[in-house]
Amino acid sequence: MARKPKVLPSVDWLEPRVRAMRVISLLCFFGLAGLLAAYYLVFADLHGARPWVILLVELIPWLILAPGMLMGNARAHSWMCFVVNLYFIKGALAAYDPNRQLFGVLEMAASLALFCSALLYVRWRYQLNRKLAGEGEISVA
Repeated sequence: MARKPKVLPSVDWLEPRVRAMRVISLLCFFGLAGLLAAYYLVFADLHGARPWVILLVELIPWLILAPGMLMGNARAHSWMCFVVNLYFIKGALAAYDPNRQLFGVLEMAASLALFCSALLYVRWRYQLNRKLAGEGEISVA
């Protein structure tokens, strides 16, 4: 039994959602980077460690994925979905420490927002690309 071709949403429906998710994912991307920078440079008690070194190690994945995120590359957004899970886990661990509880909850919320917005951007971007390529049209044979 042949599979039925999936009916893709219309271009008019997809385009505003792709734009919105791209903007939201970039805002969450820079918001989470800003949260990490503010925490490590201003609030964190690192017991003599250099805060900029710790921040640089924290932001290495950000630096690798930033060009693709800024260009709107769907593959970079999908990789960010994988990477941001590490920050969610780190935020969950920090949330259990009473001294870092607020930072942990904020980090978890920002990473969850980044994950969801990047995931929706990737889904809708690929659907839009398929629709623009002519796939998903109902053909009469």
